[in-house]
Amino acid sequence: MVKIEITADFEKYKEVFLEKNSKLNLISKNEEKFLFEKHIYDSLGIKLFFEKYNIKRADILDIGCGGGFPCVPIAIEYPEFKVTGIDSIRKKINAVKDIGMDLNLQNLEVICDRVENLKGRKFDIITSRAVAELGKICEYALPLLKKGGYFIAYKSRKTQEELGNAQKILKKYNAKVLDIITYTLPLEEVYERNLVVISCK
Repeated sequence: MVKIEITADFEKYKEVFLEKNSKLNLISKNEEKFLFEKHIYDSLGIKLFFEKYNIKRADILDIGCGGGFPCVPIAIEYPEFKVTGIDSIRKKINAVKDIGMDLNLQNLEVICDRVENLKGRKFDIITSRAVAELGKICEYALPLLKKGGYFIAYKSRKTQEELGNAQKILKKYNAKVLDIITYTLPLEEVYERNLVVISCK
């Protein structure tokens, strides 16, 4: 179970996000009523990884951050982490940038570009949620990891299938799946989520 305290910062975040969403449709209108359960809570599933692996500080890249998940909730919950969100869709990046400014998140940076154009930087931790199949996203993420760093892929029902399909890519980068951390979302219907933890030798 992921333990999350609904602080004033998260209440403000929900308010700011919903105001942006009314104009930009970052998530569907049907999803708005589940903003916490399906998006904020899910984004913070990574707390289970941070706690298990004793991560105290990190330079994090969120690939395909979209409307700001998981990068914004992570930046709120962990002000000591440096968090960078990258996405190629300008309206989404502008929204995340505005949300970060409204919340005074000085540890959040956003980049509007394709991740393959990101040169000259390496990260301790890379995340990706609802972007692409594991094998494809590994191609983008693994070259940007620092030695001993971690790639955390948020996955659901097809985790094992995607892992099977990603074996060639993992081998190419001398990468290994260290862990699969499972949790459920706080909804009546059972939504099982998995954090696939990958590292390169």
